[in-house]
Amino acid sequence: MEETAHNVPAPGEGPAVSVSASLHEGTVEAVRARAGKRGFSAYVEDAVLHQIRRDNLREIVESHTGQYGEFTEEEMAEARSALYGPAEDRRGSAA
Repeated sequence: MEETAHNVPAPGEGPAVSVSASLHEGTVEAVRARAGKRGFSAYVEDAVLHQIRRDNLREIVESHTGQYGEFTEEEMAEARSALYGPAEDRRGSAA
């Protein structure tokens, strides 16, 4: 298990801990409709982890562009290929 500063487990690791969070009723019902009552926590955990990954990626991009400037088209193409596969494999598919 990877740990961060002060022996705090990394996101997605460590024991589950109960927390209280306020969500709009419509959001709660949408999650329940998709995940069921027993899958609610897992659904919310996945959504939060997804947002943490997006935030981390944004920080990496901001750091890079602050230091080196905007990405070139070649760098963007390499990133797309790494994330989604070669461009020829993506042609004609709905993304």
